[in-house]
Parts: sequence; C-alpha cells; structure tokens
Amino acid sequence: MDSQEALPAEESAPPQETPAPAAGFREEALYGLRAAVPLAVAVFGFAVSFGVVARAAGMGVLAPVVMSLTTFAGSAQFAAASVLGTGGGVAAAIVAAVLLNSRYLPIGISVAPAMTGGVLKRFLSAQLVVDESWAVGHVGNGRYSRGRLLGAGVLVYAAWVGGTAVGLLGAHYLGDPERFGLDVVSPVLFIALLKGQITSRKALAASALGVAIALALVPFASPGVPLIAATAACLLGLRK
Repeated sequence: MDSQEALPAEESAPPQETPAPAAGFREEALYGLRAAVPLAVAVFGFAVSFGVVARAAGMGVLAPVVMSLTTFAGSAQFAAASVLGTGGGVAAAIVAAVLLNSRYLPIGISVAPAMTGGVLKRFLSAQLVVDESWAVGHVGNGRYSRGRLLGAGVLVYAAWVGGTAVGLLGAHYLGDPERFGLDVVSPVLFIALLKGQITSRKALAASALGVAIALALVPFASPGVPLIAATAACLLGLRK
C-alpha cells in the first residue's frame, strides 16, 4: 500500500483557507480619510481661491462661509461668485450653479446602494458625497464603500470650509489668486481624480470624447453647459 494512502483522509486533504473578514466601517472610514489627504490639500487651495474671488465679488464675509457650509460644491460656488462679480444677476448665478451641480444626479444614483440607514441618516451622509469622496469611495465593479465615502468627505469638507475662511480673511493680503497659481488647482485636481477612473480603453475613449465636447462648446455656450454636454460621452458605457 502507498504510504500516502495509509494517511487518514482529513490529514491528507489540503488545509482550507479562511477568507479574510471584511473591513468594518471604522477601518473603511480611516482608509478614506488617509486616501483623501492629498486631495484635501488641493481642495484647500481651491477654497482659498474661492474665498478671494467671493470677497472681490462683493459677497462679504459671512455669505461665502455659509455657502461653503451648506452648499459644499466648489465649481458651482465659483460659478455663482464669478457671475455676481461680473455684474450678473442672482438668477443667472443660481442657474450656473445648478447646471454645474446637475452632475451629482448620476453620482447620487451610483452611490445610493451604499447609503444605508434611515432617511435622515442617508440624507446627511449624502451631503459628503462630492467628486473627491466619490472617487475615493469606489471599490470596483460599480460598488462604493460608505465608510470610505464619509471618511474622505469629512476631510474634504473641513478643507473646503477652512480654505474659504482663509481666503476671505486674507483676501486683502493675497490679492489676485493667479499670483500663486491657485487658478490651476481645480483642473489639476479633476485630472488627478480622472486618472484613477481610467481602467479600460472604453473609459479612456469616453474621457477623451468628453474633453473634446467640452472644449468645443466653451467658446459658445453658457457656463456649465459644456460640462453637462460632455457627460454624453458616458453613453459609450452602454455599448457591450
């Protein structure tokens, strides 16, 4: 008889690997917090620039801070401040902000399965879902981690509100934000976010098409319209 056949079945069978336990909410939140640190630095610089622009547009000090606390949408707030600063009306500023923020509709749909709990809990959690936390919270295959979303969102929120206050209080000393290169913070930030999302040729094609659509419309369309039109490139994802 073969020596291997003499062994009991349970001794000869290979050991079964135990799957690693899934990370809890706290671990996921800490992961999101750490991953968002470099993004928060860029957001802080962007917020400082917003504070300077808002002060120059005659919005005062309190209104921009309250706007950052309640709206928490960089590009929309910039659009509103820019419209007001160039003599535009309140209605035009609101329309520009709404157009830019309409991208959160598909973003909200994508993260909805991860937002658990009661209505109030989901509502409050959703306020921290912005471009940066959305990118950090993605765990693959269209799935999102609530812990990562909220961990990243809290840090980015603090950076945005804090940067707004710094920009407002230091507007007199900072002057034109372009002197410090703060005008390029937003484009660089979004390029960094995009890099992590391009994982296939289809994603690359959609990104390139979106850029082409936006650039083609910028000279002719109102603020916000090129961005919304560029999202049509995402329809490439419907192709099998």
